[in-house]
Amino acid sequence: MRARIVHATSHDPWYDMAVEEYLFQHLAKDEVILYLWQIEDTVMIGKYQNAWMECRCDLLEREGGRLARRTSGGGAVFQDLGNLNFTFMADRDLYDVDKQLQTVLQAINRFGVGAQFSGRNDLTVDGKKFSGSAFHLQGQSALHHGTLLIDSDLDRLARYLQVSREKIASKGVDSVRARVINLSGLKAGITASTVIRSLEESYSFFYGGYLEHYEIDPTNGEIDELYRKHASWEWRYGETPEFDISYRHRFVWGEIDLQFSIEDGRIADVVIYSDALDCDLIESLAATLKALPFRRDAILREIEQIAAIDGKRTPVEEIYRWLDCKLI
Repeated sequence: MRARIVHATSHDPWYDMAVEEYLFQHLAKDEVILYLWQIEDTVMIGKYQNAWMECRCDLLEREGGRLARRTSGGGAVFQDLGNLNFTFMADRDLYDVDKQLQTVLQAINRFGVGAQFSGRNDLTVDGKKFSGSAFHLQGQSALHHGTLLIDSDLDRLARYLQVSREKIASKGVDSVRARVINLSGLKAGITASTVIRSLEESYSFFYGGYLEHYEIDPTNGEIDELYRKHASWEWRYGETPEFDISYRHRFVWGEIDLQFSIEDGRIADVVIYSDALDCDLIESLAATLKALPFRRDAILREIEQIAAIDGKRTPVEEIYRWLDCKLI
Protein backbone atom coordinates (compact mmCIF):
# COMPACT_ATOMS: atom_id res chain seq x y z
CA MET A 1 0.00 0.00 0.00
CA ARG A 2 1.20 3.52 -0.83
CA ALA A 3 0.13 6.22 1.62
CA ARG A 4 0.21 9.57 -0.15
CA ILE A 5 -0.52 13.04 1.12
CA VAL A 6 -1.41 16.03 -1.08
CA HIS A 7 -1.59 19.66 0.05
CA ALA A 8 -3.63 22.10 -2.01
CA THR A 9 -1.76 25.08 -3.39
CA SER A 10 -4.86 27.21 -3.96
CA HIS A 11 -7.75 28.62 -1.93
CA ASP A 12 -10.06 28.65 -4.97
CA PRO A 13 -12.95 26.24 -4.24
CA TRP A 14 -13.49 25.26 -7.87
CA TYR A 15 -9.81 24.56 -8.46
CA ASP A 16 -9.37 22.58 -5.25
CA MET A 17 -12.43 20.48 -6.06
CA ALA A 18 -11.11 19.93 -9.58
CA VAL A 19 -7.86 18.63 -8.05
CA GLU A 20 -9.83 16.37 -5.72
CA GLU A 21 -11.80 14.92 -8.64
CA TYR A 22 -8.63 14.49 -10.70
CA LEU A 23 -6.88 12.59 -7.89
CA PHE A 24 -9.97 10.42 -7.45
CA GLN A 25 -10.17 9.60 -11.15
CA HIS A 26 -6.49 8.59 -11.23
CA LEU A 27 -6.41 6.67 -7.96
CA ALA A 28 -4.22 3.54 -8.10
CA LYS A 29 -5.44 0.23 -6.70
CA ASP A 30 -2.77 0.04 -4.00
CA GLU A 31 -2.85 3.63 -2.71
CA VAL A 32 -4.58 5.71 -0.09
CA ILE A 33 -4.50 9.50 -0.48
CA LEU A 34 -5.09 12.15 2.17
CA TYR A 35 -5.78 15.49 0.49
CA LEU A 36 -5.78 18.61 2.70
CA TRP A 37 -7.27 21.85 1.40
CA GLN A 38 -8.69 25.19 2.48
CA ILE A 39 -10.97 27.49 0.51
CA GLU A 40 -12.05 31.11 0.82
CA ASP A 41 -15.59 32.28 1.60
CA THR A 42 -17.59 29.49 -0.02
CA VAL A 43 -20.95 27.84 0.54
CA MET A 44 -20.53 24.20 -0.41
CA ILE A 45 -23.73 22.27 -1.15
CA GLY A 46 -24.35 18.56 -1.62
CA LYS A 47 -24.74 16.95 -5.03
CA TYR A 48 -28.56 16.92 -4.97
CA GLN A 49 -29.33 20.09 -3.04
CA ASN A 50 -31.26 23.08 -4.35
CA ALA A 51 -28.82 26.00 -4.23
CA TRP A 52 -31.50 28.66 -3.63
CA MET A 53 -33.14 26.67 -0.84
CA GLU A 54 -29.86 26.09 1.01
CA CYS A 55 -28.00 29.37 0.52
CA ARG A 56 -28.70 33.09 0.39
CA CYS A 57 -26.91 33.14 -2.94
CA ASP A 58 -27.36 36.83 -3.76
CA LEU A 59 -25.99 37.89 -0.37
CA LEU A 60 -23.08 35.46 -0.66
CA GLU A 61 -22.06 36.74 -4.09
CA ARG A 62 -22.56 40.42 -3.20
CA GLU A 63 -20.10 39.95 -0.36
CA GLY A 64 -17.52 38.27 -2.59
CA GLY A 65 -18.28 34.64 -1.74
CA ARG A 66 -18.74 31.69 -4.08
CA LEU A 67 -21.08 28.77 -4.40
CA ALA A 68 -19.65 25.28 -4.98
CA ARG A 69 -21.27 21.86 -5.36
CA ARG A 70 -19.72 18.59 -4.20
CA THR A 71 -19.77 15.26 -6.01
CA SER A 72 -21.06 13.71 -2.76
CA GLY A 73 -24.37 13.94 -0.94
CA GLY A 74 -25.06 15.58 2.40
CA GLY A 75 -25.87 19.12 3.44
CA ALA A 76 -24.62 22.66 2.91
CA VAL A 77 -21.66 24.15 4.78
CA PHE A 78 -19.94 27.55 4.82
CA GLN A 79 -16.15 27.48 4.52
CA ASP A 80 -13.47 30.12 4.89
CA LEU A 81 -9.77 29.95 5.75
CA GLY A 82 -10.71 29.13 9.34
CA ASN A 83 -11.94 25.78 8.06
CA LEU A 84 -9.78 22.84 6.95
CA ASN A 85 -11.00 20.18 4.51
CA PHE A 86 -9.72 16.63 4.50
CA THR A 87 -10.31 14.01 1.80
CA PHE A 88 -9.50 10.31 2.03
CA MET A 89 -9.43 8.41 -1.28
CA ALA A 90 -8.78 4.70 -1.62
CA ASP A 91 -9.55 1.54 -3.52
CA ARG A 92 -12.61 -0.06 -1.91
CA ASP A 93 -10.42 -2.87 -0.55
CA LEU A 94 -8.44 -0.28 1.44
CA TYR A 95 -11.32 2.10 2.19
CA ASP A 96 -12.36 2.06 5.87
CA VAL A 97 -14.58 4.89 7.12
CA ASP A 98 -14.09 3.96 10.78
CA LYS A 99 -10.31 4.02 10.37
CA GLN A 100 -10.47 7.32 8.48
CA LEU A 101 -12.61 8.95 11.17
CA GLN A 102 -10.33 7.54 13.87
CA THR A 103 -7.41 9.18 12.06
CA VAL A 104 -9.16 12.56 12.27
CA LEU A 105 -10.42 12.01 15.82
CA GLN A 106 -6.97 11.08 17.11
CA ALA A 107 -5.45 14.14 15.45
CA ILE A 108 -7.97 16.44 17.13
CA ASN A 109 -7.89 14.76 20.54
CA ARG A 110 -4.12 15.28 20.75
CA PHE A 111 -5.11 18.84 21.67
CA GLY A 112 -7.10 17.53 24.66
CA VAL A 113 -10.56 18.66 23.51
CA GLY A 114 -12.52 15.44 24.17
CA ALA A 115 -14.00 15.09 20.67
CA GLN A 116 -16.46 12.27 19.93
CA PHE A 117 -18.37 10.66 17.08
CA SER A 118 -22.01 11.74 16.80
CA GLY A 119 -24.96 11.11 14.51
CA ARG A 120 -24.61 9.92 10.94
CA ASN A 121 -21.34 11.68 10.04
CA ASP A 122 -20.37 14.27 12.67
CA LEU A 123 -17.57 14.90 15.14
CA THR A 124 -18.59 16.95 18.18
CA VAL A 125 -17.38 18.44 21.44
CA ASP A 126 -19.94 18.77 24.24
CA GLY A 127 -22.72 18.15 21.72
CA LYS A 128 -21.59 20.89 19.31
CA LYS A 129 -20.43 19.97 15.82
CA PHE A 130 -17.01 20.90 14.46
CA SER A 131 -16.79 18.35 11.65
CA GLY A 132 -19.09 16.66 9.17
CA SER A 133 -18.36 14.12 6.43
CA ALA A 134 -19.78 13.07 3.08
CA PHE A 135 -18.99 10.15 0.80
CA HIS A 136 -18.73 9.26 -2.89
CA LEU A 137 -18.31 5.83 -4.49
CA GLN A 138 -17.44 5.27 -8.15
CA GLY A 139 -16.48 1.90 -9.55
CA GLN A 140 -13.77 0.38 -7.36
CA SER A 141 -12.78 3.75 -5.86
CA ALA A 142 -14.18 5.42 -2.74
CA LEU A 143 -13.93 8.94 -1.37
CA HIS A 144 -14.61 10.36 2.09
CA HIS A 145 -14.27 14.09 2.63
CA GLY A 146 -15.09 16.34 5.53
CA THR A 147 -14.70 19.71 7.20
CA LEU A 148 -12.97 20.87 10.38
CA LEU A 149 -14.11 24.15 11.94
CA ILE A 150 -10.97 25.65 13.46
CA ASP A 151 -11.43 29.42 13.48
CA SER A 152 -14.25 30.01 11.01
CA ASP A 153 -16.51 33.08 10.93
CA LEU A 154 -19.63 31.51 12.42
CA ASP A 155 -21.68 34.69 12.02
CA ARG A 156 -21.20 34.54 8.24
CA LEU A 157 -22.02 30.84 8.34
CA ALA A 158 -25.36 31.66 9.97
CA ARG A 159 -26.07 34.50 7.51
CA TYR A 160 -25.43 32.56 4.31
CA LEU A 161 -26.99 29.20 5.12
CA GLN A 162 -30.77 28.81 4.91
CA VAL A 163 -31.33 25.78 7.13
CA SER A 164 -34.96 24.68 7.37
CA ARG A 165 -36.65 25.10 10.75
CA GLU A 166 -37.55 21.40 10.64
CA LYS A 167 -33.89 20.41 10.31
CA ILE A 168 -32.81 22.74 13.12
CA ALA A 169 -35.58 21.40 15.37
CA SER A 170 -34.46 17.82 14.66
CA LYS A 171 -31.05 18.75 16.14
CA GLY A 172 -32.62 20.12 19.31
CA VAL A 173 -31.30 23.68 18.85
CA ASP A 174 -32.84 26.98 17.80
CA SER A 175 -30.33 28.11 15.15
CA VAL A 176 -27.56 26.83 12.90
CA ARG A 177 -25.12 29.05 14.84
CA ALA A 178 -26.04 27.30 18.09
CA ARG A 179 -25.09 23.80 16.95
CA VAL A 180 -21.51 24.37 15.72
CA ILE A 181 -18.24 25.23 17.45
CA ASN A 182 -14.71 26.32 16.52
CA LEU A 183 -11.87 24.19 17.85
CA SER A 184 -9.73 27.29 18.45
CA GLY A 185 -12.18 28.42 21.12
CA LEU A 186 -11.60 25.25 23.11
CA LYS A 187 -7.82 25.19 23.48
CA ALA A 188 -5.02 27.69 22.91
CA GLY A 189 -2.70 26.73 20.09
CA ILE A 190 -5.25 25.11 17.79
CA THR A 191 -4.71 26.62 14.34
CA ALA A 192 -5.03 25.32 10.80
CA SER A 193 -1.26 24.74 10.73
CA THR A 194 -1.15 22.77 13.98
CA VAL A 195 -4.16 20.69 12.94
CA ILE A 196 -2.50 19.90 9.59
CA ARG A 197 0.64 18.70 11.38
CA SER A 198 -1.41 16.60 13.77
CA LEU A 199 -3.38 15.06 10.89
CA GLU A 200 -0.15 14.15 9.10
CA GLU A 201 1.16 12.43 12.23
CA SER A 202 -2.10 10.58 12.81
CA TYR A 203 -2.29 9.54 9.14
CA SER A 204 1.28 8.22 9.37
CA PHE A 205 0.37 6.25 12.51
CA PHE A 206 -2.68 4.59 10.96
CA TYR A 207 -1.33 4.09 7.44
CA GLY A 208 2.19 2.81 7.90
CA GLY A 209 4.86 5.30 8.74
CA TYR A 210 6.41 6.85 5.62
CA LEU A 211 4.17 9.26 3.74
CA GLU A 212 4.82 10.11 0.11
CA HIS A 213 4.15 13.79 -0.56
CA TYR A 214 2.64 14.33 -3.99
CA GLU A 215 2.55 17.62 -5.87
CA ILE A 216 0.06 18.60 -8.58
CA ASP A 217 1.33 19.87 -11.92
CA PRO A 218 -0.23 23.36 -12.28
CA THR A 219 -0.26 23.03 -16.08
CA ASN A 220 -2.36 19.84 -16.03
CA GLY A 221 -5.01 20.14 -18.77
CA GLU A 222 -7.36 17.59 -17.18
CA ILE A 223 -7.56 19.71 -14.05
CA ASP A 224 -8.33 22.79 -16.17
CA GLU A 225 -11.25 20.94 -17.74
CA LEU A 226 -12.56 19.82 -14.35
CA TYR A 227 -12.17 23.40 -13.10
CA ARG A 228 -14.46 24.66 -15.88
CA LYS A 229 -17.06 22.09 -14.82
CA HIS A 230 -16.94 23.05 -11.12
CA ALA A 231 -17.02 26.77 -11.91
CA SER A 232 -19.93 26.48 -14.35
CA TRP A 233 -23.41 27.77 -13.62
CA GLU A 234 -24.89 24.48 -14.84
CA TRP A 235 -23.00 22.43 -12.24
CA ARG A 236 -23.35 24.84 -9.31
CA TYR A 237 -26.93 26.03 -9.74
CA GLY A 238 -28.53 23.79 -12.34
CA GLU A 239 -31.88 24.46 -13.94
CA THR A 240 -34.96 25.18 -11.86
CA PRO A 241 -37.90 24.50 -14.18
CA GLU A 242 -41.50 24.99 -13.15
CA PHE A 243 -43.10 21.89 -11.62
CA ASP A 244 -46.75 21.03 -11.16
CA ILE A 245 -46.63 19.09 -7.88
CA SER A 246 -44.13 18.94 -5.04
CA TYR A 247 -43.82 16.92 -1.85
CA ARG A 248 -41.27 17.58 0.90
CA HIS A 249 -40.43 15.69 4.08
CA ARG A 250 -37.56 15.30 6.56
CA PHE A 251 -36.55 11.82 7.60
CA VAL A 252 -33.93 10.89 10.20
CA TRP A 253 -31.44 10.15 7.39
CA GLY A 254 -32.11 13.34 5.39
CA GLU A 255 -34.63 15.57 3.66
CA ILE A 256 -36.44 14.72 0.41
CA ASP A 257 -38.03 17.30 -1.88
CA LEU A 258 -39.84 15.66 -4.83
CA GLN A 259 -40.74 17.93 -7.76
CA PHE A 260 -43.03 16.47 -10.46
CA SER A 261 -43.88 17.78 -13.93
CA ILE A 262 -47.00 16.05 -15.26
CA GLU A 263 -48.06 15.73 -18.91
CA ASP A 264 -51.07 13.69 -20.10
CA GLY A 265 -51.29 11.94 -16.75
CA ARG A 266 -47.65 10.77 -16.75
CA ILE A 267 -44.53 11.99 -14.93
CA ALA A 268 -42.73 13.88 -17.71
CA ASP A 269 -39.92 14.99 -15.41
CA VAL A 270 -38.92 14.59 -11.78
CA VAL A 271 -36.21 16.37 -9.83
CA ILE A 272 -35.27 15.29 -6.34
CA TYR A 273 -33.47 17.66 -4.00
CA SER A 274 -31.95 16.05 -0.93
CA ASP A 275 -29.22 16.29 1.69
CA ALA A 276 -29.17 12.50 2.09
CA LEU A 277 -25.68 11.02 2.10
CA ASP A 278 -26.76 8.12 -0.13
CA CYS A 279 -26.61 9.55 -3.67
CA ASP A 280 -27.40 6.14 -5.20
CA LEU A 281 -30.76 6.16 -3.43
CA ILE A 282 -31.68 9.56 -4.90
CA GLU A 283 -30.55 8.53 -8.38
CA SER A 284 -32.48 5.22 -8.22
CA LEU A 285 -35.63 6.96 -7.03
CA ALA A 286 -35.50 9.62 -9.77
CA ALA A 287 -34.89 7.02 -12.51
CA THR A 288 -37.73 4.85 -11.21
CA LEU A 289 -40.33 7.62 -11.08
CA LYS A 290 -39.72 9.23 -14.47
CA ALA A 291 -42.30 8.34 -17.18
CA LEU A 292 -44.60 6.50 -14.75
CA PRO A 293 -48.33 7.21 -14.77
CA PHE A 294 -48.97 9.73 -12.02
CA ARG A 295 -51.11 7.29 -10.06
CA ARG A 296 -50.70 6.21 -6.48
CA ASP A 297 -50.68 2.48 -7.26
CA ALA A 298 -48.14 2.77 -10.09
CA ILE A 299 -45.73 4.92 -8.08
CA LEU A 300 -45.92 2.82 -4.93
CA ARG A 301 -45.49 -0.43 -6.87
CA GLU A 302 -42.23 0.80 -8.42
CA ILE A 303 -40.91 2.20 -5.14
CA GLU A 304 -41.59 -1.15 -3.52
CA GLN A 305 -39.19 -2.74 -6.01
CA ILE A 306 -36.34 -0.44 -4.89
CA ALA A 307 -36.90 -1.52 -1.28
CA ALA A 308 -35.73 -5.03 -2.18
CA ILE A 309 -32.19 -3.74 -2.89
CA ASP A 310 -29.75 -4.57 -0.09
CA GLY A 311 -29.06 -1.58 2.10
CA LYS A 312 -31.99 0.47 0.79
CA ARG A 313 -34.90 -1.20 2.55
CA THR A 314 -35.34 1.08 5.57
CA PRO A 315 -35.15 4.50 3.82
CA VAL A 316 -37.20 3.35 0.81
CA GLU A 317 -39.88 1.84 3.04
CA GLU A 318 -40.07 5.16 4.89
CA ILE A 319 -40.49 6.98 1.55
CA TYR A 320 -43.15 4.42 0.57
CA ARG A 321 -45.16 5.02 3.77
CA TRP A 322 -44.83 8.80 3.39
CA LEU A 323 -46.07 8.82 -0.22
CA ASP A 324 -48.77 6.29 0.60
CA CYS A 325 -50.28 9.02 2.78
CA LYS A 326 -49.55 11.93 0.45
CA LEU A 327 -50.62 10.59 -2.95
CA ILE A 328 -54.29 10.56 -3.86
